[in-house]
Amino acid sequence: MAQFQEMMRQQLESSMHTELEKLLGTSTGAEKEVSRKDFEGFTNLFHRFLQVKGPSVEWVKIQRPPEDSIQPYDKIAARGLPDSVAACLNKLVVVKLNGGLGTSMGCKGPKSLISVRNENTFLDLTVQQIEHLNKTYNTDVPLVLMNSFNTDEDTKKILQKYTHHRVKIHTFNQSRYPRINKESLLPVSTHLSMNGQSAEGWYPPGHGDIYASFYNSGLLDQLIEQGKEYIFVSNIDNLGATVDLHILHHLVSQPNGKRCEFIMEVTDKTRADVKGGTLIQYDGKLRLLEIAQVPKDHVDEFKSVSKFKIFNTNNLWISLAAIKRLQEQKAMDLEIIVNPKTLDGGQNVIQLETAVGAAIKCFDNALGINVPRSRFLPVKTTSDLLLVMSNLYSLDAGSLTMSPKREFPTTPHVKLGSSFTKVQEYLIRFESIPDMLELDHLTVSGDVTFGKNVSLKGTVIIIANHGDRIDIPAGSMLENKIVSGNLRIMDH
Repeated sequence: MAQFQEMMRQQLESSMHTELEKLLGTSTGAEKEVSRKDFEGFTNLFHRFLQVKGPSVEWVKIQRPPEDSIQPYDKIAARGLPDSVAACLNKLVVVKLNGGLGTSMGCKGPKSLISVRNENTFLDLTVQQIEHLNKTYNTDVPLVLMNSFNTDEDTKKILQKYTHHRVKIHTFNQSRYPRINKESLLPVSTHLSMNGQSAEGWYPPGHGDIYASFYNSGLLDQLIEQGKEYIFVSNIDNLGATVDLHILHHLVSQPNGKRCEFIMEVTDKTRADVKGGTLIQYDGKLRLLEIAQVPKDHVDEFKSVSKFKIFNTNNLWISLAAIKRLQEQKAMDLEIIVNPKTLDGGQNVIQLETAVGAAIKCFDNALGINVPRSRFLPVKTTSDLLLVMSNLYSLDAGSLTMSPKREFPTTPHVKLGSSFTKVQEYLIRFESIPDMLELDHLTVSGDVTFGKNVSLKGTVIIIANHGDRIDIPAGSMLENKIVSGNLRIMDH
């Protein structure tokens, strides 16, 4: 049986090689060479995909990380800052993952170009933050954007507007991998181009691709030559992911033999984060455990807040020299995420992806830091957008901070219904963003609009039944109210 499976594997790899060569034959010049490099990475991933048998972790071997491997942020911050903050900052590069589109929020183009606060986009806020650092400390922290083929062109057009800002901006592109037919395990695309039908045959292979594509772009070497030592990587839609000087100081002040090559910022899990990846000890190394790797009968245990208390924010601090070493040794061994998709024509395909945080096990002296929740403020939906647009936060030099007027440091739980999913529709439904300083929980469902200067406090639930419409009048104050049907207001 094992011999038969090995023959099948070899046959599939041989067929894949033939198909990839055919695809390369449909193009010439620069595109062909870029694709050849991409295909090297893909072939390696495909080879490993065929080797994997069963789940990538054995549940019984999972251990809690040792006490000192996840440090509380307060302990790191208690050391204070060095005399020369500038010397630390000049070793840093900020990298934002900018491969995603705004489709889930009903927007065309890169997600980073959606306005989130006072007409500022995610990208505007990022540039403002880094420019503020560079001006304050007289430093040269560059911004690097990892684009995908979905976002590269639109992002580059926009970058022209930052030419006079005090921040150097570089970009590089994530790889472009072929989607494969779920049955035949061969590429669905017949042409390298991204035109028409062919576009559906390609995908950016998850943010774990950052290591290979950063290295292949030549930018990694360029930054090392400029004396840069660490990158701070985060999702561009996480508005809490600002440069933290205490974490940076901790990194650069380690003695040479004990240099920490990788820091993952984690934060305490709440009920809303049960699906987030967590840190475990496995085979003597810190390792990221994602829900996709968990055997079905252990999923509830994985989601439990008592056993796995923290989750990965995807704010990561990584040594440039270590990335270069691991790439050259071909020692990056990231777990494969198999992502099934159905194309518009109904064809079932799979995408082989990897996650940036999964590399933690490859680096020396890796560390988790348990940071305040405020460093994790992702905007994935219009419910999140409502929070960051509201008076719960104040904006200063591109950074959002919780308003001191809010008594509790936790963010309210907001659930806007399907009428609010698209940003355009959401904006039409609010004449102005309500006062939410004293809000704990908001649920809105159905055809609901809000007038100007509405104030929401405590728990507010507004449900317009099918065919009904509820207009919350301007100046209303709803405190612990349930509003349903044709605007009957009940105390809750």
